[in-house]
Amino acid sequence: MNILVSSEASNLPRVQRARKRILFAIFFLIACTLPFVRSLWSWQGPVQEWIENIGFSLVLIAIIGRCWASLYIGGRKIQELVTEGPFSIVRNPLYVFSFIGTIGMGACSGSITLAMLFFFLAFVIFRPVVLREEAALRAIFGQEYIEYCRRVPRFLPDIRRWNAPQKLEIEPARVVRTLFDAAPFILAMPLFELLGELQLQGILPVLLRLP
Repeated sequence: MNILVSSEASNLPRVQRARKRILFAIFFLIACTLPFVRSLWSWQGPVQEWIENIGFSLVLIAIIGRCWASLYIGGRKIQELVTEGPFSIVRNPLYVFSFIGTIGMGACSGSITLAMLFFFLAFVIFRPVVLREEAALRAIFGQEYIEYCRRVPRFLPDIRRWNAPQKLEIEPARVVRTLFDAAPFILAMPLFELLGELQLQGILPVLLRLP
């Protein structure tokens, strides 16, 4: 492994750690803002409940999807180029499911506007991280990764390219870690329910209402 490749390989874990720090920073900012925001719909009315249920479903999809993708990557991102399973239809399945999860988190508030805002923030913040990861992988794997990028889209899955391995080695610790990383998604629904009750009781002032 030459010096450039070795440098990029050592840089990739730092990029991934930065991604997690950014993710938790986003959640902290959201947590500081949401106590004062409420949807326009009547509390526990049919529209509010419908949007919340969609949000909760998207959160579940995100959690299950991230665990599914982690079964294939298994900490092998630097050692080998993973191109099977979810990685055969989209280059960044973990990010795709994270985007789905952020939409779900916003929808758990009962607000479509918040759902779209959450997605926009996640996309704007994570896209540069994805580009840095891809640059590192391109330096590590060279032409093999370039060809992979030509075949497989970055964010929009192409299910026609599905390719599954005959055998799959699973690292349970990776799955558990992925579940831990998904904790903010899991906590979204009870958090919004609590905030809604506190707003109804007048403990938290509502400064902004969103559709």
